Amino acid sequence: MPDSRDYEFEGVRPTIDESARVSQEATLVGDVTIEADASVWPGVVLRGDVDPVHIGRATHVGDNATLHAARLSDEVMIGHGAVLNETIVEEQALVGFNATINSDVTIGSGSIVAAGTVVPDEYSIPPESFVRGVPAEITPLEETGIDAREIFESYSSGEYTDLAQRHEELFE
Repeated sequence: MPDSRDYEFEGVRPTIDESARVSQEATLVGDVTIEADASVWPGVVLRGDVDPVHIGRATHVGDNATLHAARLSDEVMIGHGAVLNETIVEEQALVGFNATINSDVTIGSGSIVAAGTVVPDEYSIPPESFVRGVPAEITPLEETGIDAREIFESYSSGEYTDLAQRHEELFE
């Protein structure tokens, strides 16, 4: 009998690295790949039914986020309640709480999408950008005075990897 969080779709079942932590309360459907040291928290929905969902190494998807046909590179942080549809997120980018990323969007490496932001269809966000607003406005990080490394390190993948390991009961 398959794990309750792990659903086959049209003959394809999720693939999860043995070192990844996936909550029993997450839902994975179809062509979903989760790489080493990633964590997927309670309430997350990963739907790989139209196109694949890929969660990169040491990437973390926060509680109640929904990803459909999305590809996340290594060391990406997705905040609680974020929604990503047909989105590519490059390495070391951060998507804030309750952000909505519409179809055919690429978020460049080292970028920060602020909480509550709505990114319209077909946006290409350059690397090291700060994105905020409804609809989204893009500003180069260097013009904002924001230290992306400091922010990213405060939400570092190592801290989330450690936290996921300490929450053993959520990930059994």
